Amino acid sequence: MTRHELIFPADAEGSRLDKWIASLDIGLTRCAVQGLIATGNVTADGKPIPKNFRPKSGANIEVLIPPPEEIEVVPQDIPLDIVYEDDDLLVVNKPKGMVVHPAAGNYDETLVNALLFHCKDSLSGINGVIRPGIVHRIDKNTSGLLIVAKNDMAHQGLAEQIKEHSFTREYEAIAVGSFPDSAGTIHAPIGRSTADRKKMCVTDKNSKDAVTHYEVLKQYGGFAHLKLILETGRTHQIRVHLAYIGHPVYGDDVYGKAVKGVQGQCLHARKIGFIHPRTGAYLEFERPAPEYFQKLLNKFEKM
Repeated sequence: MTRHELIFPADAEGSRLDKWIASLDIGLTRCAVQGLIATGNVTADGKPIPKNFRPKSGANIEVLIPPPEEIEVVPQDIPLDIVYEDDDLLVVNKPKGMVVHPAAGNYDETLVNALLFHCKDSLSGINGVIRPGIVHRIDKNTSGLLIVAKNDMAHQGLAEQIKEHSFTREYEAIAVGSFPDSAGTIHAPIGRSTADRKKMCVTDKNSKDAVTHYEVLKQYGGFAHLKLILETGRTHQIRVHLAYIGHPVYGDDVYGKAVKGVQGQCLHARKIGFIHPRTGAYLEFERPAPEYFQKLLNKFEKM
């Protein structure tokens, strides 16, 4: 059980308590705070409160965070599109809509469930039982290539390349709007949004440097087909950067606008390249965007 003892400040008086707690750097979204309030784990001056409570300045606020529930990750016989595999690692072409590892609301049918069935006990344990073998991630509704480590040696070697930004990572996306230039670089730091802890944003506060290079492959009136190369690998980097310059990824219901019939952002991790941690050889793999992506481009071509 984690306990936070807080004093409600005068400059926040009139604000809802759940919103104020979510703005603090204690790792809670507003939804999570509301859940704690509903279960009596948030009190003001020792008394339970309603979810819309607005405290007076100087109120003693206590937040109790119960320990996380243990999640049992079970192997599941889910087909995998394996692009490359050896004794140390494998490269998987993840489909759109598949979550990489179990988390709240997605305890099965994830890539990790499939990997446990395919690899049995041959997965690195550095990231724990919830993320065995997972060196890096791509979002649920982003398709494409990612690397999985089968042992700790491979995991450490690959993680070091990610840290040094020496991976080759090329994406393609459909973005909204007309680009004035055929290519460009977005260099803007990314950090957690204080308004919504589930979102990232361009900010100078508690952020990390982020660089995305883009090239317009083709302009379709109000839409553009882009090639993007990541120099850094921040959470939601491409989605945040494109939204920041006014060209959100088509279908992105978090940083842009949902599109009927499109399941989330039109973003594909097309190419990945790295140095094999055991052999030292440079390996590079590429897979085209899925069928739905090409159908959209064909549709825009006819508009």
